[in-house]
Amino acid sequence: MTPAARVQAAIDILDLVIAAARGNGAPADRVVSDWFRTRRFAGSKDRRAVRDLVYRAIRACGELPASGRAAMLRLAADDAALTALFDASPYGPQAIKPGEAVATGGVAPQWLEQRLAASGVTGEEAAALLERAPLDVRLNTLKGDVVNLPEGGTPIGIAGALRYPHGTRIEDSEAYLSGAIEVQDAGSQLACAAVSAREGEAVIDLCAGAGGKSLALAALVGLLGTVIACDTDRTRLSRLGPRALRAGAGDIIETRLLDPGREASALSDWQGRANAVLVDAPCSGTGTWRRNPEARWRLSPQWLEGVTALQSRLLDVAAGLVRPGGALIYVTCSLLDEEGADQASAFLTRDEGWSADPLDLGAGVSRGQGLRLSPFRDGTDGFFIARLLRIC
Repeated sequence: MTPAARVQAAIDILDLVIAAARGNGAPADRVVSDWFRTRRFAGSKDRRAVRDLVYRAIRACGELPASGRAAMLRLAADDAALTALFDASPYGPQAIKPGEAVATGGVAPQWLEQRLAASGVTGEEAAALLERAPLDVRLNTLKGDVVNLPEGGTPIGIAGALRYPHGTRIEDSEAYLSGAIEVQDAGSQLACAAVSAREGEAVIDLCAGAGGKSLALAALVGLLGTVIACDTDRTRLSRLGPRALRAGAGDIIETRLLDPGREASALSDWQGRANAVLVDAPCSGTGTWRRNPEARWRLSPQWLEGVTALQSRLLDVAAGLVRPGGALIYVTCSLLDEEGADQASAFLTRDEGWSADPLDLGAGVSRGQGLRLSPFRDGTDGFFIARLLRIC
């Protein structure tokens, strides 16, 4: 492919990404993969170059662009070399017309930038949300000493954590295939450390998804402990079984599929019994835009209002599962106070049987009754983490 043809290919893919964002369709990474699957003529260098253009354009646009061309013109506005490729050459994009529509820049849609600013996320802190994320792994202590680690990993100040350059093929390594390491962002590892689970304890992961945090918790409680991994999404939860077996956690983790709105009844046998409950609640994902930058185009004030109501309800469900003296760990991968600090404070206000336990994770800054991790300050995904104790 010529450089101009790569630009046109990126425009075509961006049109599909924008349509998917409007219609709540497939994420950008799947759109890109599907596009190349039917276009075998594109070599590996072409695929890398086109993919890079697509994601650079996504990050350059704050509001949802009108079209892929408008998005690429936003990127070209600051790149003379890219502008020159709009040359009407064969398979390349048409020449730029005077006054042609260009997508708006910014960190996010205007309403969302305002919410971030109200939560103290502005300037460099906000811009860092769209930088490229590193690749972090966690050493799995259930497998003992790890041998044949992939080359290039560096310690990042968290026990058992290594950081690799972006693009490292971790999942092809012997250490990954044997279950000795797991891909997990450093912030997610710190969220699991906040649970402070001990060997032999029982921990409930109320919103387990595909189980990344459940696996980390299983390593903490060990073979004498129990992790109840729960979710309402059958497809995501089904991925945990094979992962648990590979990690040596098959006898530690029990999965439970929950019905939305009926979570408490499905966990009635665990009422007041768990040493700790982790609520990694559904959220806006503002802290994960480095990995999924188009996700910010899928949000709306109405959606956010609904998800904050769900977060509040899940906190109340989790509270009933914790034994006296036990802990409820509330986590969101968001930097919005309405999903983090405000939720923790509201919970403590409506339930006098709980108190906040100050956290010292070696990273993050205090935010309300918990800690905030951010890409700019900590080099992690963005998280709010609060540890709440049930008064005996």
